[in-house]
Amino acid sequence: MPPPPAKPTTPAPTASPAAAPAASAAGGATAPSGIPPIDQLQGRQIGRVLTKMGRVTREQVVEALEFQKTRGKGVPLGRILIDLGYVKEIDVNIALAAQKGYEMIDLSKVEIPKEAIDAVPPQMATTHKVLPLSFDKPGRKLVVAMANHENFRALDDLRTLMGYAVIAKIGDPEQIEKLINKHYQSAAESFSDVIGEMSADSNLKALENRGESIDMDSVKSAADSNPVRKLINLVLLQAIKDKASDIHFEPFEDEFKIRYRIDGVLYEMMPPPSYIAPALASRIKVMANLDIAERRMPQDGRIELNVNNQPIDLRVAVLPTMFGESVVMRVLDRSNVQLDLDRIGLRDDDLKVVRQLIRKPNGIVVVTGPTGSGKTTTLYSALRELNDPSTKLITAEDPIEYDIDGIIQSQVRSEIEMTFGRILRSMLRQDPDVILVGEIRDKETAQIAVQASLTGHLVFSTLHTNDAPSSIARLLDLGLEPFLVTATLEGVVAQRLVRKICTNCKTEFTPSEEQLMELELRPADVVGRKFYYGSGCDNCNRTGYRGRMGIYEIMTLDDEMRDMIIKHASTQVLRIEAKKRGMRTLRECGILAIYDGVTTIEEVVRETIVEE
Repeated sequence: MPPPPAKPTTPAPTASPAAAPAASAAGGATAPSGIPPIDQLQGRQIGRVLTKMGRVTREQVVEALEFQKTRGKGVPLGRILIDLGYVKEIDVNIALAAQKGYEMIDLSKVEIPKEAIDAVPPQMATTHKVLPLSFDKPGRKLVVAMANHENFRALDDLRTLMGYAVIAKIGDPEQIEKLINKHYQSAAESFSDVIGEMSADSNLKALENRGESIDMDSVKSAADSNPVRKLINLVLLQAIKDKASDIHFEPFEDEFKIRYRIDGVLYEMMPPPSYIAPALASRIKVMANLDIAERRMPQDGRIELNVNNQPIDLRVAVLPTMFGESVVMRVLDRSNVQLDLDRIGLRDDDLKVVRQLIRKPNGIVVVTGPTGSGKTTTLYSALRELNDPSTKLITAEDPIEYDIDGIIQSQVRSEIEMTFGRILRSMLRQDPDVILVGEIRDKETAQIAVQASLTGHLVFSTLHTNDAPSSIARLLDLGLEPFLVTATLEGVVAQRLVRKICTNCKTEFTPSEEQLMELELRPADVVGRKFYYGSGCDNCNRTGYRGRMGIYEIMTLDDEMRDMIIKHASTQVLRIEAKKRGMRTLRECGILAIYDGVTTIEEVVRETIVEE
């Protein structure tokens, strides 16, 4: 839409005495000058709301409506009034909030009590841009100010993480920012502060040396305490900020550890007192809707959060151990995962081969590698590329990590005998074009996958093997006949994840002869090549690495390779033949990534094996 012609701003009419500012119960805050009580604004048309607020005249609204009819069809009236120069964006935001029933407050002279500030951890206030105004401790009722009426996800997190009943009001963004900075000068409450608060809490201290004798009421009370909520909130926000994939809460005989896995490597945090382990485990169970009374059996659950308006899923696994319950939370950040084939690290020639494989009319394509090597992400990326209205896609997964629109996804549930095999049989009656089996882990699953591919379906799945050629031996070991493997298997993609050098502190260096020897290279082999490493900076937490990428080994089968499999050729023979046909090994792919300046020698050595 072309912008409307600029017009001089007509002076806004003065508010009538009847439109007295509405008093707020939150810390003495009042409605901004000239704004009528909320019951006069709620549910009305935006033009009427702005008129009652004294921001525009009726004539200006009529003019904007005429413009909307003739040239601005589909454009919100508020946007047209802004473009005409009659109102500011903040006026429209306040009007939209009033329309939805949110009360406006003037924060210029507000006094916020200490208990309100203490009720909201600094990370949450600064991350979500919410300002606590008052807090009723017995009723756990919190009043907050926020800048945007659409920031309802912040309210959801305050309810989920902190367990509060929340009332929201709308304030000026600049005032909110200024007051957050004033009251949360430390910018972020440190672990040491929260742990110090825990050590001083007499109710938590009472759990010390109680062992298994802790009664359920004591555990519930401890789990609901402010320091425990603060610690979990702090851990979660820090993990999401640092793009951690897992958070581990681990009880030992004399200590309690909290560790993050970032880019595949575990980092330990400052340990809290060991006696709070039951309280932390119980709080996480409450958030994941698990049974807090059950401490002898493993449990699995899920927590859904929104941080910075991004959906975050936490998969929770609780395992009873010798010294208490070990809790691991897998962070599934949908905004962080790259589900595009051309963004997961495939080189151009490998990407071309993979695209040819996933567009076969039928057959089996296997992705292989150890746990945590990115197999699921690769398969999801392939499914996403194939996902269009003309193709029916069905998956059987354990567990479902990311839900993708347009794909039918089913969860394996062994406790009710909903196995891969059982789901697969039902899948074939659902008229699919492409099937994803989370993992081929037994003969039954392998046989049904083969039957599906023989009846005209394309099947994707994963295996746990070291490289692409050894997948053949694994399938035969599961009990498949060689002729069935050769008739259905189209290709195998082996992969690993290596950490990428932080672009902020990337530094060129000359590797030593010993470092080159680890890659079986000689100085003469790398003449003219540049090598890099990360020197460490705040951007990468002093690790020198930021993010990960895949390295790949892709083996496709031709008629000669199929003949070799039927004749029971060894894995080593298959590897040699695949390399003759252009297969690039994991080690070779890693070396190319080093030459590209994306990763380091240490990473490739750690993740790949020396060729036999």
